[in-house]
Formats: sequence, structure tokens, C-alpha cells
Amino acid sequence: MKIVSWNINSLRKREERLLAWLRETSPDIVCLQETKCTDEQFPAATLRDAGYAAVFHGQKSYNGVAILARDEPRDARLGLCDEVADDQARIIAATIGEVRVFSLYAPNGQAVGSEAYRYKMEWFRRLTNCLRGKESALERVLLCGDFNVAPNDADVHDPALWRGAIMCSEGERAAFRALEALGLADTLRLHHREAGIFSWWDYRMLAFPKNRGLRIDAILAGSELAAQCTGAGVEREMRKGKDPSDHAPVWAEFGS
Repeated sequence: MKIVSWNINSLRKREERLLAWLRETSPDIVCLQETKCTDEQFPAATLRDAGYAAVFHGQKSYNGVAILARDEPRDARLGLCDEVADDQARIIAATIGEVRVFSLYAPNGQAVGSEAYRYKMEWFRRLTNCLRGKESALERVLLCGDFNVAPNDADVHDPALWRGAIMCSEGERAAFRALEALGLADTLRLHHREAGIFSWWDYRMLAFPKNRGLRIDAILAGSELAAQCTGAGVEREMRKGKDPSDHAPVWAEFGS
């Protein structure tokens, strides 16, 4: 099984790029973030023609998450489990085969100490509490998405420059570690310990050609799946070409 997570930064703008990539690579499951379209605008029929069933949770112009799969997703859940009123479309979960898959788009936080940052920290706390409540069933969970956190200095092109800044603050990194403490493994780090592997590059200042990026996208796997993880990486080539997303897809493969 190959699963890919990609912050597509507008599905309507990059639908043809997505469809071409699906034809070329044929992943089993794809988690999308920042679809930026309402449920009525989501191209479910077109994706089904391409061989993918979809569940999705969207809103106009902002946020939006989806899960595409070769097998029909079932038991879809929109939002976090705590039923707190929140109009931001940031998380969706579905069962595919025997695996519970989450596609999430964590809040950016804007600036450390801001109201947006406090919302981000609270959102991560709620997410962790929801998962903790199902801890006995996390062995076959995949938590995929744009976490808007660079977990360690190895995930940052210039750790000194970014130290304490948004996406690299100790509070955000502690929130990421709290997810790992539940028994969820960062699949990329199961296979790669080296620095310099990034998933996001700013559109400005030639950040991509200079590889001045951050790794803020990840696939976290429960213990049973982590033990079966045979590879993980970043599809850096998808950040190239005409009008790309500012994120590249991240992927993980699992054997039986």
C-alpha cells in the first residue's frame, strides 16, 4: 500500500495536475489539504472516473481536506471527535480496508503568542485528546497532512534563523511530540535521519531552487503499520513545473 499526503493549495486550480499525477503514480490512498473548495465544487465524479472514491470536507476559499482511495472509504467523520463548534474544515477521517486514515490541515498560527497561535495550540490539544481516547485502536491509524510544524532542527533549512519562530517554536514541537508519544511514528524518520529533506518552500526569494524549505508535512503511523513501513519520502519533483503548489507530496509505503 502506498499512501500520499499533499497540500495541493487549491484543488480547483490544480485539478489537472492532480489527475495527471494520479495516472502516472497510481497511489492507493491520497490525503489532500487546502482544497479551498466547497463540497459542491469538489470533483468527486471526475476522480471516480480516474479510479478514486473520495470523502471530503470543504469550505469556500480556505482550508478543506479530502481522502481519495482505490477502495471505497467508509465511516467518514468530519472534524474532531469532541463536537466543539468549529467552522474551519481542517480534518477528515475514514476507514479504508482495515486502516483508519486521517487527513489534517493544522492551523498555521501566524505568529507565536498571537490569538491564531493560541487557537493552533488548542487545536492540537483537542486532536491529541481525541486520539488518546482511542489509543487502544491506534496501531492501524495513519495520521497524514500538513501539520504546520517542523518537528526538529533537521527539518529546517536554517535552524538558527527559524528558532522560536512560527512552525518551529517549542510549543508547536511539543504538540507534535505529544502525537508521537501516543505511539504514532513519523514514517520519514523511520528511513531517513539526514537533514535537508523538506516538503514546503516559500514562493518568494528563490526558496525552492535554493532549497530553503521546511518539512511541515508528514505521515504518522500507528505501531502495527510502522512495523510494516518499507519506505517513505518526498516527491520533490511535484514542486517544479508550471504553477505548482508550494508543498510537495509526502509518501509512505507499507508491506504486509
